[in-house]
Amino acid sequence: MQTRNRFMDDIGQLMTNAMGVAQGARTEAETAMKSMLDRWMADRDFVTREEFDAVRAMAQKAREENEALSARLAALEGSASDKGAANKA
Repeated sequence: MQTRNRFMDDIGQLMTNAMGVAQGARTEAETAMKSMLDRWMADRDFVTREEFDAVRAMAQKAREENEALSARLAALEGSASDKGAANKA
């Protein structure tokens, strides 16, 4: 028959509780650090990844529209100069 050692049971229970407290403290510390980092970044006017991607997409679209308009302008200038040369002849 095996006897239970009350001291060892108490130590085991104490260690189990201590690990729970340590894990709770770790989670709280992570949350606090993330909050501090978010505040620091907001104070420095850093943009989020989503904002950066949105602006990059807008810039790409504007660049494509600019190229299309440049090609259209070149075509119109070419046809206008052809008409001007035909009228002089």
